Amino acid sequence: MAHFFVSGTEVMDSANTMHDRIVAAIEPTVADLGYDLVLVRLSGESGEGRVHLQVMAEPADGSGMTVDDCAAVSRAVSAVLDVEDPIEGAYTLEVSSPGVERPLTREGDFERYAGHKAKVELGVPMEDGRKRFRGTVLGCEEGRVILRLDDDSEVALPFRDVARAKLMMEDSPLARGKGKKH
Repeated sequence: MAHFFVSGTEVMDSANTMHDRIVAAIEPTVADLGYDLVLVRLSGESGEGRVHLQVMAEPADGSGMTVDDCAAVSRAVSAVLDVEDPIEGAYTLEVSSPGVERPLTREGDFERYAGHKAKVELGVPMEDGRKRFRGTVLGCEEGRVILRLDDDSEVALPFRDVARAKLMMEDSPLARGKGKKH
């Protein structure tokens, strides 16, 4: 099962439940279209204001995401959400590619982008109190993200504790004009 992030008004358990229902509803449709679901992010407050639902996807074959791809995913996701109705009230749907500072949301992302620089933020601090790390991704082994830090030391971070992780723009395959194929 994929690991996704929820942000914005994530303090409420109901937001996390809504997030899980959305992922469960749209992931099979996105996969059937030939895309991987990279990230689902909710922001705003359901029922009291407009919820913003951001969906990031990418072609499963590793090719680049086009505007037509985003439109196809948007139409399909919108149709599923209309039927499943997991969001109370009005919402705005945004479908996009992961972009230059690509989020790393699955253990496989840390394998796929090994050798690239990334920023990782933990939701739970390490024993020394540190939560933020920058370094070169070395992979993911036994549920731990392995980074080589700028001081040349290595750190193993529990994947389950990763709150946010993304490629750094200057080292992103998209910034250099070449995406890495699966």
